[in-house]
Amino acid sequence: MPEIRSPLSIRMHVADNVAIVANDGGLEPGAVFADGLVLLERVPQGHKVALTDLPKGTAVLRYNVAIGYALKDIPAGSWVHERLLEMPAARGLEGLPMATAAPVRMSPLEGYTFDGYRNADGSVGTRNILAITTTVQCVAGVVEFAVKRIKEELLPRFPNVDDVVGLEHTYGCGVAIDAPDAIIPIRTLRNITLNPNFGGEVMVVSLGCEKLQPERLLPPGSFAIVDERKPAADAALDVVCLQAENHVGFMSMIDSIMQTAVRHLERLDARRREPVPASELVVGVQCGGSDAFSGVTANPAVGFATDLLIRAGATVMFSETTEVRDGIDQLTSRASTPEIAEAMIREMAWYDAYLQKGMVDRSANTTPGNKKGGLSNIVEKAMGSIVKSGSAPITGVLSPGEKVKQKGLIYAATPASDFICGTLQVAAGMNLHVFTTGRGTPYGLAEVPVIKVATRTDLARRWHDLMDINAGRIADGDATIADVGWELFHLMLEVASGRKKTWAEHWKLHNALVLFNPAPVT
Repeated sequence: MPEIRSPLSIRMHVADNVAIVANDGGLEPGAVFADGLVLLERVPQGHKVALTDLPKGTAVLRYNVAIGYALKDIPAGSWVHERLLEMPAARGLEGLPMATAAPVRMSPLEGYTFDGYRNADGSVGTRNILAITTTVQCVAGVVEFAVKRIKEELLPRFPNVDDVVGLEHTYGCGVAIDAPDAIIPIRTLRNITLNPNFGGEVMVVSLGCEKLQPERLLPPGSFAIVDERKPAADAALDVVCLQAENHVGFMSMIDSIMQTAVRHLERLDARRREPVPASELVVGVQCGGSDAFSGVTANPAVGFATDLLIRAGATVMFSETTEVRDGIDQLTSRASTPEIAEAMIREMAWYDAYLQKGMVDRSANTTPGNKKGGLSNIVEKAMGSIVKSGSAPITGVLSPGEKVKQKGLIYAATPASDFICGTLQVAAGMNLHVFTTGRGTPYGLAEVPVIKVATRTDLARRWHDLMDINAGRIADGDATIADVGWELFHLMLEVASGRKKTWAEHWKLHNALVLFNPAPVT
């Protein structure tokens, strides 16, 4: 049975006039906190309680930020939820602080390594995977069938290859391929194909008649077209075209894919892990199924680990434009240069226009699960999301689908959708993923190991074979943010080295990749 604890609330800043209830199961009316505050009504775990009387129109402060304005008088001890709050207007993109924050002094963190796979382009993989790229959704069924057979019949012959994955998607035809924004899904798929975990081995399956021809997806002249059932040139890049005349029947298509796969598997199998510095990690951080504890436990612990990685010379990407948009002033002030700040503003402005074009207001981001977990609106959610980025200066900005080319803390502009964000971070070149959750989600990626961090002990206990780290111990008083941050840092090195598998890898929980396609459908 869970330990019965005295009424406990968590206040994020001394100026806050609300706190969240930390007790499992919430608290009943009449509960008395250590400071004498008495609850007037039941408050669920993670939800806010008024610390003082809040007259109508009062700014409700959490993180010392106005997350809303009281729609009516709210007495001290009351449950403060989204139906009692008017959401603040979005922060404008003019007059923002530009690279004004004093740089945080961070001493180098040296001597940490992991065992990775060095690639010819200078990148390092944490896994050794054969990826089969598709140019169009039409071939997805064929590739799925072929991958199943490759795993069953071929993979046992190549023990140093971790997996075979089909990079399937819904793009490639029936789209305005020359529309200005078509570059986003095209470069996304191109850069996913070149992810460090795939060892530079590029294998493509094409239908033949699609708009996204292989020559458009990848540089012309750099691959061998496999139209005949005979060995192709010893190149790391091949294309199997299903409409090629030599394919007579379904099984001949499968045979071509499998024969092509053997050449790539042979080269991948010859690779070996070697010690590399922690600076070769490219880590994507993300949250999904968030709750009010996300910004209290898991995300601050990830932020602490982010600072450790930056000190070690690594690359860390944080994202989710709609979930950080309301904290844009915090981000532009942390930019290392005014140019970096301007780049962040451009990405926010682009996304504002994208949402406006689709007639979607920003309040749509906070899901029913977020609200059930205590998050009233996107402003409150944004404050908890940003802390994943730690405290280092932001040194780079990526537009959707771009590949990272520098070290340090990078803002990779992506939608907040778990699957699109993860897809774009894979395209950016991440070789390790950290994903926090409060409500719980079985999210995973086949292409990159995903470390799952629970915000609450109750979730970690119930989903004990899905969560890799329990950050809820911070709220319980059993660990500090630094304790969990260091634990996560060491776990990342173990997972990156292949010495430890995440639960998502253990169960092979892999979500489909989703290409962000703002171009019109034809």
